[in-house]
Amino acid sequence: MSTDDVSRRTFMRTAGGAAAAAGAATATAGTAAAQEEQPVWPSGASGGNLGEYLDARGESEVTVEVGANDDGLAFAPTLLWVDTGTTITFEWTGNGGAHNVQNVEGPASLESGDPVDEEGYTYEYETTEEDVGITHYHCVPHDAVGMHGGLAVGEDIETESTGGGGGSNAVFVPQGARALGIATFIAMMSTLGLAFVFMKYGGTITQEE
Repeated sequence: MSTDDVSRRTFMRTAGGAAAAAGAATATAGTAAAQEEQPVWPSGASGGNLGEYLDARGESEVTVEVGANDDGLAFAPTLLWVDTGTTITFEWTGNGGAHNVQNVEGPASLESGDPVDEEGYTYEYETTEEDVGITHYHCVPHDAVGMHGGLAVGEDIETESTGGGGGSNAVFVPQGARALGIATFIAMMSTLGLAFVFMKYGGTITQEE
């Protein structure tokens, strides 16, 4: 067997191991990124238009767009988790007609009043201990077309693991996990590229006696 053949086989074993390790790291990062604990939302809230979810615990102020999406018939974020003492500002986009914010079920007393179509109009709600739990709310004029939302308050919330995979209810992947996945993918492709060059043009590595 020639020295070049031995060198190539040795290199390919090393490259294969590195590629497998990189692939495993990427898969692990993807699994971790795709799984997240979310509140167990009522079906009416989780089925709301847009389906955007935001975990805003730790934030003192949060804004929810009223009249979001291309047709102006959604709340954004649609599903929101906050702490007690958080001020939520519902801000009207001026799209989709006249909207309001009203409780359907749950502890939070969301009630913005009559429907409004004015861009920039706001309704503020500060959560308290009395709001702990999950509240399903909607826009009264657009209830039938899916303008619903959900508000979770506090830590005493029933949760479930959710996965990604696209669609309107997809969970956002943390930036750190994305970066790790991209880095390991690049490492894997680089390793395979070097293997291809080595196999095509040969090598000069020799075995020690």
